[in-house]
Amino acid sequence: MKIMKTCTVRQHQLPEAAVGTERKLISVHFGPSEADRKVYIQAGLHADEAPGYLVAGKLLELLHKADAAGEIKGQIIVVPVANPIGLSQWGTDTIQGRFDDSDNVNFNRRYDDLAGELADRLQGLLGDDSLANVAVIRKCAGEILQARQPATEVEALKHLLLTLSHDADIVLDLHCDHQALLHVYMGTALWPEGADLSAQMGAAATLLAKDSGDMPFDEANSKIWWELAAKFAGVPIPPACLAATVELRGVADTDPEYTEQDANNLFRFLQRRGFIAGEVKPLPDLPVEATPLEGVDYVRAESAGVLTYIKHLGDMVEEGEVIAIVTQPMKNSGQGEKLQITSKTSGVFFARSAERFARPGKIIGKVAGVRPLEGKGPCLLTF
Repeated sequence: MKIMKTCTVRQHQLPEAAVGTERKLISVHFGPSEADRKVYIQAGLHADEAPGYLVAGKLLELLHKADAAGEIKGQIIVVPVANPIGLSQWGTDTIQGRFDDSDNVNFNRRYDDLAGELADRLQGLLGDDSLANVAVIRKCAGEILQARQPATEVEALKHLLLTLSHDADIVLDLHCDHQALLHVYMGTALWPEGADLSAQMGAAATLLAKDSGDMPFDEANSKIWWELAAKFAGVPIPPACLAATVELRGVADTDPEYTEQDANNLFRFLQRRGFIAGEVKPLPDLPVEATPLEGVDYVRAESAGVLTYIKHLGDMVEEGEVIAIVTQPMKNSGQGEKLQITSKTSGVFFARSAERFARPGKIIGKVAGVRPLEGKGPCLLTF
């Protein structure tokens, strides 16, 4: 029997941002069009974060092989370059790509919050069947997005990404930190059902939040479900989208071993979730239980100087323990004065700055603690 490949590549033109400038985005689609389950994966939303591009590319290789063998069972969309705008932003011979040049807004913030408009539209449309409710909500969300008319190139990009992902069962946004262990962000309501993602990826930390603030891409897909469940108390509305941000270690972690490992783990995760046929290997043990995003200590320097790290990534630290030392080279007649930087919580030291210079207030490390910290404010993510 001849196997029909399902892959299609679609080009999406973005509106002109300046005279003579046009950009496009591609999305790669696999799976039967009639499949009722969908996964969406993107890389490079922060355009200066290199590992995701490579992992997405390797994953596409695996998906093409599976497609040729007739093993794709659900809809799978991969956007290997989610931010062509950011890729054009160079400064002093370095890709910038985290903030839009026109307004300095983070490319992974301020996505469309559909919950309020959905709540108005859904009056009288929901019933006792949770699956039917999910279908109605997704249909209404699609109609709202279709009616939107974004004015700028960046607004059009964000609208396009959300249009591609809003009706997916799984949404994975591939990022990386400065220097870090692999870690995952997801909604509190998605745990422990989403633990298989963290286990398969070998996450050194999984950070949970009901609302991390300023509407990042993953929460634009997932948060509407628990917000609508709260608005329609008594109506069965499940957390129907497992949306997560997967931080693929640090910016320089582009070694082939990492790329292959991460792509294979994403592939196996999709197999386990039924999107791809084939032998499902045993789920690895979960490296560590999830902790609240409110419990992450963003360790900050209190003075300017040169950084020396005392702790290594993966070390368990205690509250008050020294993480790093800042040397102020002009103090003590040029011999330098050393100031200690300590952790405000006990937990795993999972990320740190790639630079070795500090200034007052600069985040130089992250420690994932179990207990929420005071004074975090409504925005739980870094800028």
